[in-house]
Amino acid sequence: MKPANLLYILSDEHNRDSLGCYGHPLVQTPNLDRLAAGGVLFRSAYTNCPICVPARASLATGQYVHSIRYWDNAFPYDGRVKGWGHRLIAAGHRVDSVGKLHYRSVTDDDGFTEKVLPLNVVDGIGDLMGSLRTDIPVRTGSRAGITGAGPGTSTYLDYDVEIADHCCRWLEEASAGKKGDKPWVLFASFVCPHPPFIAPPELYELYPLEDIPLPVQNSPQDRPRHPAFQAIRETMQYDEPFTDEEIRRVTAAYYGACTHLDRQIGRLLDTLNSTGLQQETRVIYTSDHGESMGRRGLWGKFTMYEESVAVPLILSGDGVPQGQICDDPVTLVDCYPTIVEAVGEPLSEDEQRLPGDSLWPIAAGNGLGRYAFSEYHAVGSLGASYMIRQGRYKYVHYVDAPAQLFDLQSDPQEIMDLAANSELATIREQMESTLRDLLDPLAVDAMAKQDQGDLIDRHGGRENVLSRGTFVNSPVPGEDPTYTAQQ
Repeated sequence: MKPANLLYILSDEHNRDSLGCYGHPLVQTPNLDRLAAGGVLFRSAYTNCPICVPARASLATGQYVHSIRYWDNAFPYDGRVKGWGHRLIAAGHRVDSVGKLHYRSVTDDDGFTEKVLPLNVVDGIGDLMGSLRTDIPVRTGSRAGITGAGPGTSTYLDYDVEIADHCCRWLEEASAGKKGDKPWVLFASFVCPHPPFIAPPELYELYPLEDIPLPVQNSPQDRPRHPAFQAIRETMQYDEPFTDEEIRRVTAAYYGACTHLDRQIGRLLDTLNSTGLQQETRVIYTSDHGESMGRRGLWGKFTMYEESVAVPLILSGDGVPQGQICDDPVTLVDCYPTIVEAVGEPLSEDEQRLPGDSLWPIAAGNGLGRYAFSEYHAVGSLGASYMIRQGRYKYVHYVDAPAQLFDLQSDPQEIMDLAANSELATIREQMESTLRDLLDPLAVDAMAKQDQGDLIDRHGGRENVLSRGTFVNSPVPGEDPTYTAQQ
């Protein structure tokens, strides 16, 4: 592959299906649509953990969460495990970030030459309550994020505009030769459409409430009766149903935030064109995880359903086919070799042993017939959950709870759990065997809980953590967190 610059665009909590290019009939994302039209769209891309901090640590290092032990939002990436950024800086490349990192501290050597407007975890500590895995506390205030959704302004909306401002200036400087002689990487990391569920009024109005259908399995009588999801609903105060109007208002606000994000990304793509960088710069767009959007009575991430664990992924640029769709299962750990190869560096023997594979040949049609893997050890979970997606099937293994099996080809909305179907027993056994070849589910669950318990102890124990409280969303740079004490 010919070496080139790389513009890596990351968003936060972008539901894979909430883009025009992924077939959504309402959501307006013309800039991401044109990126997909000029490149390859991946329809089976997944996060390695459906919550921010662990997902971003996997993305940075190219390793699975259980291997690097960044378990939840109180285990922020700190550079302890070296990643693709360290690798490229050592090889003489400029690697800069603009925007949200959700790492530990600006003082850490976390693989960037320069960090502009970084949003990291609060106080270098993050969300300690997520490490409480027994007698899980209720997150007071979670419902207000749904009932208060609608048009307006937020620091997150403003932050993304500021991120785009800085990225455009950065690209202009790069076109003037101010970012070094070797191919560079610009990590442009936006925070939308992550809650709060607030959209600019003119974008909220693009989505009339009467046009918005209600989410699948939202009503209490239709929700899956699975202990893992019941625990999350209780933790997040989602047991009591929301009104149809509240659901539609949240959805319109989320769609408006997606369009707001798309407009900022369009500014970056326009700057590539106006500066002449387009021909020598590849582009990757993805998100750290999805958003449940009221499906199964859930909001946020946290689960192995497609709306939470799947992510949009688009590749474009020199050597990438145009207007193609790829159905091979891939995950964020694949980004490590993809980024390294994009700028012209060969993979070392150690890097070739990482779990990911370069996406460039997969985008070109050279499928590997692999499986995608994700895991979860965080907020609202009494035990670990693990996903294997291979071919048309998805297997979800829960510690101390029933497994699930879905046929995504015949049932893309994952309504029919086939785990107890005797005709598919062999499929389930094969997929469970694949999982057990990768890890010991019980041992990894125990390791996570031990690390989390030790962390709680270091911060004074359960009562101290509850007294400290938590916050709904991480504040942007210069903003103070608003804590809600828990009992």
